[in-house]
Amino acid sequence: MKNIKNILRKKVLILDGATGTELQKRGMPQGVCPEIWCLDNPKVLKSIHLDYLNSGTDMVSTCTFGANALKLREYGNFDVKKINRRLTAIARSAVGKNCLVAGDIGPLGKFIEPFGPLDFDDAVDIFKEQVKGLIQGGADYLAIETMMDIQEARAALIAVKEITDKFVSVSMTYELNGRTLSGTDPVTALVTLQSLGADAVGCNCSAGPQDMIKFILEMKPYAKVPLLAKPNAGIPELIEGKTNFMMGSEEFSFYSKELALNGVNLLGGCCGTTPEHIKELKRVVSKIEPRYRLKKSISALSSARKTLVIDRNKPLLIIGECINPTGKKVLREELQKGKTSEVRHLIKEQESKGANLLDINVGAPRVDEKQMLKGIVQLAALQTNLPLVIDSSDPEAVEKALRVYPGRALVNSISAEKGKLKKLLRITKKYGAMFILLPLSDKGLPKDFNETKENIRFIFSQSKIFGFTKDDVIVDGLAMPISANPGAALETAKAIEWCSNIFKTSTVIGLSNVSFGMPKRALFNAAYLAIAQSQGLNMVIANPLSEELMNISKAADALIQKDKGGLLFCSNFKKECFSNINPSLGEVTFCDKIFVAILEGNKEDIKSYVQEAIESGEKAYDLVHKVMLPAINKVGELFNKKEYFLPQLINSAETMKIAFTFIKPYLSDNKLLKLQKKNVVILATVKDDVHDIGKNIVALMLENQGVLVIDLGKDVPAEKIIKEIRKHKPILVALSALMTTTMINMAEVINLSRKKGLDYPFMLGGAVVTKSYAQTLKVEYAKDGVEAVRVAKKFMRI
Repeated sequence: MKNIKNILRKKVLILDGATGTELQKRGMPQGVCPEIWCLDNPKVLKSIHLDYLNSGTDMVSTCTFGANALKLREYGNFDVKKINRRLTAIARSAVGKNCLVAGDIGPLGKFIEPFGPLDFDDAVDIFKEQVKGLIQGGADYLAIETMMDIQEARAALIAVKEITDKFVSVSMTYELNGRTLSGTDPVTALVTLQSLGADAVGCNCSAGPQDMIKFILEMKPYAKVPLLAKPNAGIPELIEGKTNFMMGSEEFSFYSKELALNGVNLLGGCCGTTPEHIKELKRVVSKIEPRYRLKKSISALSSARKTLVIDRNKPLLIIGECINPTGKKVLREELQKGKTSEVRHLIKEQESKGANLLDINVGAPRVDEKQMLKGIVQLAALQTNLPLVIDSSDPEAVEKALRVYPGRALVNSISAEKGKLKKLLRITKKYGAMFILLPLSDKGLPKDFNETKENIRFIFSQSKIFGFTKDDVIVDGLAMPISANPGAALETAKAIEWCSNIFKTSTVIGLSNVSFGMPKRALFNAAYLAIAQSQGLNMVIANPLSEELMNISKAADALIQKDKGGLLFCSNFKKECFSNINPSLGEVTFCDKIFVAILEGNKEDIKSYVQEAIESGEKAYDLVHKVMLPAINKVGELFNKKEYFLPQLINSAETMKIAFTFIKPYLSDNKLLKLQKKNVVILATVKDDVHDIGKNIVALMLENQGVLVIDLGKDVPAEKIIKEIRKHKPILVALSALMTTTMINMAEVINLSRKKGLDYPFMLGGAVVTKSYAQTLKVEYAKDGVEAVRVAKKFMRI
């Protein structure tokens, strides 16, 4: 690893280009497993590696992009480790010792919990099997690439880090809107992955070099690690039935030069790039001094879809405290029953009232804290964009939660207790989290300010051993009840001032402690918060539902000039207020409960809400058309506005499906069934393509609109699709493809249909499919499941 890092300080490391398109040029037929074909034709693969070596690359990638158990299973039963080992050995034998070999790791093709059905640890184990084979074959470096889901990227990275200390890079693939398919932006991915231990982070595929520049510019100010870019050779076009990437080597290198000038340290090519592209890239980039200026540390937290930078010169950050069963009977009883309705409500309500982070604490009698904390963290990751604070004194519970959290969390808290200190520091560091430093010791509370400082210094000194910096630490000022100790508030203020101005760390307090035992506690809390802010406090664990507290904190920010000119304070009172519906409290109608459950993806309660509505006299048909369909259509609107992303879309669609399934027997008039019979849509992933995530989402969305979906699966020959068209006479035929090499098979289906005289409308979609491609075939195009519904509605028969 040191060798690669030393190289990156001296020059931009040139990576190789595409392998798949080169294999096809050299005889690999469509529909075969590339990895198995390469083992049967090692000379062809070796020639590609040699061509890239001769073009000037510093590193070649193994042909193992899909060499994991899930992908290989599509072609038969294979020894995963053996395949990866042999393919790595071929690369090594081709380039010798004068070129690095990167063990290539691609996505599994399934969403991982909490965004999908695949168990997180199962995913880690699948990746581990591949990693072991790559290492056995002699890989110098592990390259995790083309990740569309931050949780899958985390699983692959954890798999690598738990096996080896070799250099590992992770690159995500972003749509042109700057988000992955699951809604992660480049900065958020960077913050999450570099804290988790990635040695380089970047982007590849889905865009040409000119479009990747903006992603790199976003990441560079926050990068503690080198940045990587592997753009495509432009956008593919269909010419005479073949997919062509039109960007030549000179144009590619012209834009790629800008990537190097703006901070990319590892630079190569993805789809459509050739040895000629890499040769020209090498010629241009070799003249550029590497931009290796990296941040030493960064104080930032992330969820799956948002980054929160902690800046001591910016306004106070509010950590919502409400998800804590202490003193909350309704929440405690729900957790004891394994229910989450109240948690869902508290997540949404605290976010709507201005919380910046959410504290998650589930410690209560008769609650399995380890499993419940993990479950609530996964739920919150779906429900909110706010970063989470993992609040538990049980190291095992903390580790379970951190392992599955798809972001960079804050651990609350780590004290000087000898039995837990090093264990919690190790866990927190492994998963890249920040932590709240609680200046307690085995002796208990510090007796005075001097002992508080001693405890802070000691805990931080221990954390440095594990690699933490002051940017990774938030010091708790230890707010204590003035009812027990009248001088406690001043002692806390001293600690906050010292940490802010002398020790130079961020600070936090648990605000409600100060007023314990006093009347009118809200007044004490608000007054003390203003005092603490004046001493430098920049985070507080408090109740964001207290309007008085939130307003005073904003006013204090303006007074101490953290809100310049009071602009944020003024804008706060211009916002339109919306009431927050809480179905668990019975404050709304049955129809409102159903609507909100679908909107929030509440799969746990939707069935009971529909049942309550039916039993109260609501007509099933009216519930479908006046409540459920408007709710899922609202989800579609939020998705189009980029307020919702793919995980929320899927979760809401699955909730809608549960409701649909339950309500069908109550539709005695068969209106819905008649509607379905009139509106059949055929879905298929075309021949030679084994990807179906997008197709399955489209199927789910269409079914929720009352459409009867005939899903033919993946790798479907044109003749079978034609046969099913004749049989079902659909209103629409929807075809999907994920690879540039298989999208041409869409044209085969359409042309065959027209040749047979079957005049049915077609709709195309998939990661590589563009609107212009669909237009060349004179058919419809849908970029996602929401747009697919909109297209289908044009053909529906009411």
